[in-house]
Amino acid sequence: MNRKVRNGFTQLFHFGYHQAMSCIFPVAIFGTLALSGAVNLPFIHRYDAILLVLLTVQYLMYRSGLETMDEIKVICVFHIIGLLLEIYKVSMGSWAYPEPGFSKIFGVPLYSGFMYASVASFMCQIWRRLSMDMTGWPGLLPAGLLGGAIYLNFFTHHFIPDFRWWLTGLVLIVFWRTWILYRVRNVTYRMPLTLAFVIVGFFIWLAENIATFFNAWKYPDQHQTWQMVGFGKISSWFLLVIISVIIVAQLKHVKAGRADRQSG
Repeated sequence: MNRKVRNGFTQLFHFGYHQAMSCIFPVAIFGTLALSGAVNLPFIHRYDAILLVLLTVQYLMYRSGLETMDEIKVICVFHIIGLLLEIYKVSMGSWAYPEPGFSKIFGVPLYSGFMYASVASFMCQIWRRLSMDMTGWPGLLPAGLLGGAIYLNFFTHHFIPDFRWWLTGLVLIVFWRTWILYRVRNVTYRMPLTLAFVIVGFFIWLAENIATFFNAWKYPDQHQTWQMVGFGKISSWFLLVIISVIIVAQLKHVKAGRADRQSG
């Protein structure tokens, strides 16, 4: 094996390692869902047990240094965003959480917000581990308005036409000059931000299939027997990933600007 090929495998190994380490919290979620679905837990409802496990995982990740306090704050913000969306969607009959639990509000278990927060956890972790940066960032106003419109569309499409494809077109326009820069060891790579949206959205769709298989929640067509989640949901996750990236990237830019002023 020549040096170039060996170096390529080394880069791929380091990249995969950091991806895997960034997925600790999402893996903890799906592992808990799978285990709790296969084992009957005495004296505690399944949804309540999942919440306690995930709170413990978050605490241990913070105490061990795997997550910083700033990252915990981002995760909490996205937990609230996701929980509000879950409450609304369940009330509209989009899906349901049929099992009992003391930690349910308006029919939604509190642990459900962590499934959205896990996206933010991954974004924060991978950003730090690969020393990520962006070029061509459109700024707070365009990104913020677009993110707000995407989030609002998740609510309004039940009453007015669904604008997700128009919003997807706007994403391509607003972020067409935006590239992600990431570093593996001493080598810097780059990728169009919109391509990253698609890749992450696809893998979340795969994770959603796993989650529904283990009864994390059920879509209306899954109550009798499990069925694969439709490919159309990838577009929903694509748009949701954009919201998480906007939040994380904007906070990273603000923090970097604050650090530059202090060092100056």
